[in-house]
Amino acid sequence: MKIHRRLCCIGLILVLCLCSGCRSLSFQMEDRFEDYYAGSRVNIEKSEAGMAEDLAVLSPEEDRAFELSTGDYADLVINDSTNSVIASSHCFDKLYPASITKIMTALLTLERGDLNDEITLEHNTNVTEDGAVVSTLVMGDTVTVGEVLRTMLVKSANDCAVILAEYLAGSTAKFADMMNKRARELGATHTHFVNPNGLHDDDHYTTAYDLYLIFKEVTKNDTFVDIVSMKDNTMVYRNRYGQEVHEYMQSTNHFLLNEYPVPEGVVMFGGKTGTTSMANSCLILMTENGDGERFFSVVLGARTKEALYRSMSDLLKKTVKK
Repeated sequence: MKIHRRLCCIGLILVLCLCSGCRSLSFQMEDRFEDYYAGSRVNIEKSEAGMAEDLAVLSPEEDRAFELSTGDYADLVINDSTNSVIASSHCFDKLYPASITKIMTALLTLERGDLNDEITLEHNTNVTEDGAVVSTLVMGDTVTVGEVLRTMLVKSANDCAVILAEYLAGSTAKFADMMNKRARELGATHTHFVNPNGLHDDDHYTTAYDLYLIFKEVTKNDTFVDIVSMKDNTMVYRNRYGQEVHEYMQSTNHFLLNEYPVPEGVVMFGGKTGTTSMANSCLILMTENGDGERFFSVVLGARTKEALYRSMSDLLKKTVKK
C-alpha cells in the first residue's frame, strides 16, 4: 500500500509539472501584457523593458472599447508623446506579423552590425514561398550591410533579411534566438520568431501591442526612420566580376507613393508593411500631428490592401486634434 501510494503521488506530481510546463510554454489568448510584466512568470527588469513609465499600458477593458469597422483583425493607435492609447482592438491576440517582422531584424542590425561592412554572398539565398519579394543579389555578389538593410526595409526583400541574419548570427536559427531574446528584453512576451523575414510559419507570431514595443525601440534610431521614410531607393553592389550593379525599388508603403492619401493634419514618417496569405495585409506606422505629437499605429489582418489603407486612414484621423 505504501509503495502504491508513493507511486500515485509521484504520478500526480509529474502530471502537475507537465501541465504547468504546458501553461508556461503555450500562448494563451486571454493572457494580457500587464499579467506578464507584473507577474512572476516572466521577470523583466524595468531597465530591460525600456522602463514601464515610458510605455503606454493598456487594459483588457480599453482594448475592447474600440470596435473595428473594416473587417481587420487588430488595430492599435498610441500617442507616444503622452503614452496614451487612442484606439485599440484585439491588440493582445496572437497574430502573424508577416514582413513587419523585419523591424526586429533591422533593430538587431543597427544595434550589433556595422552598416559599412561588406558581405560577399557565399551561396544563393533560397526563398521558396510563392509571391515572396526578393532582391537581385546572387552568390558571388559583394554588398554593404547598409545597402542590404535599406533593400530589406524599402522593397521588403526577404532574401536580404536572411543575409543580415547570417551576417550577424551565422544562421537564421541562431538569429531567431537573438530576436526572441531581444523581444523579451523589450517586454514583448507574447512574441515568438522563427525567421528574420516573417514568411509564414505557424510558430512565428506576435501581437499588435508587442509590435508597438519593438517599433518604439527601433524608431529611436534615426537611420531606421530615414530608411522607412524613403519613397524609393537604388541598391548598389558589385557582382562576382567586379561590375557595379544598380537595383531600383519603390517603397511598399503606398502612403509614401501617394497611391493612398495621407489624412490632412498628419505628418507621415513611415513604417513597415507586411503581407502573406495567412497574415493578410498589415502595416505599422510612425506619424505626427500638427502639434508635433508622435503616434504609433498598427493594423493587422486586413483582408485587402484597400481595406488596410482605409482602416489605417481612419486610425490616423483620430490623431489629429479637432
